[in-house]
Amino acid sequence: MATIESQSKLPTPPPSQAGSGAHANLNIVAPSANDPRPSFSPSAAPSTPPFSPSSTTPVLSKDRPSQDSSTPTDLDFVGNVSVTNDVPTTADLTAADKLLVLDAKGQSRPFGEIYRGTNHADDHSQHGSQMTIAPRQLVIFIRHFFCGNCQEYLREISSSVTPEELLALETPTFITVIGCGRPDLIEMYAETTNCPFPIYADPTGKLYDVLGMTRTLDLGKKPKYIQSNILVTSMQSVVQALKTGSNALKGGSFKQVGGEFLFEDGECVWVHRMRNTRDHTEMEQLRIKLGLVGEKKQVMRNKWSHGVKKVASEEDKEKEKKPASTRRRSMSWKSLGKGGRDKEKEKEGLMGEVVKEEA
Repeated sequence: MATIESQSKLPTPPPSQAGSGAHANLNIVAPSANDPRPSFSPSAAPSTPPFSPSSTTPVLSKDRPSQDSSTPTDLDFVGNVSVTNDVPTTADLTAADKLLVLDAKGQSRPFGEIYRGTNHADDHSQHGSQMTIAPRQLVIFIRHFFCGNCQEYLREISSSVTPEELLALETPTFITVIGCGRPDLIEMYAETTNCPFPIYADPTGKLYDVLGMTRTLDLGKKPKYIQSNILVTSMQSVVQALKTGSNALKGGSFKQVGGEFLFEDGECVWVHRMRNTRDHTEMEQLRIKLGLVGEKKQVMRNKWSHGVKKVASEEDKEKEKKPASTRRRSMSWKSLGKGGRDKEKEKEGLMGEVVKEEA
């Protein structure tokens, strides 16, 4: 079948795209009616090549974050984040009520039971009974279970406030601690901090998000409850994590920060959300908020040094109890020298004669 050849010219490109001013002529073969190949219409060709200075083709920016995004990841690494201390809304508390936390044995219970002081059906422990009779509940949200800063904070609380003291207040109060790691580490954390209060785990972090707590790695200003150097604290956290073996990666998110929530008769009456990794409420402010009066107990630090002193003092006492002759015999003959050895022999000989005469 015969084909009809025709010549046509494409539209002239803009001056910015023209070479040396010469226009290219392209030969286009018009297909026949029975040709299955797609046809090309010169009129359908764009008048301006894409991505030219005069082109209207939209160009997406590369790696540009959304300005309208308000997800928690946008707050990572931004330093001392700006958060409010507003109490959670009714909708937020309703959502938090149903979220589960886990105890050291892996048993779950709704968060609503904790801040309402409702004892779980399977909880027959002393903590469960104390929680039931306390209409006011202070819930402390910590960071990951290896955080040395939060561990110092719990040691401060444990040494200055007892459950009996809280229950004896005009409004009986109880404390609960919640971390963002796995429940496998709760026993280790309780032993490390000497915490007498119940500890739970929220490994999903959903409770933190619903209650408005955020994420950051900024240290912030050093608070009073931290008495050790940041380098020492960091090294202790690393060593502590390594000692747990397979649980080293179960401590929780390093970027998650917590806060303190005070509930009374099932309603949230006071909130403090952390703005950095060392922003827990100072103990003095917390005692005033709870209605505790009087001086707080002095926190004992560096228990290992006290143990060394105790052992050393006991050894000194044992030395004082030893008779003088025993101490002389324990001395090295080499250290006495020749003259010293002769004198020691003379003293022993004289003592032997005295004993014979007395006999």
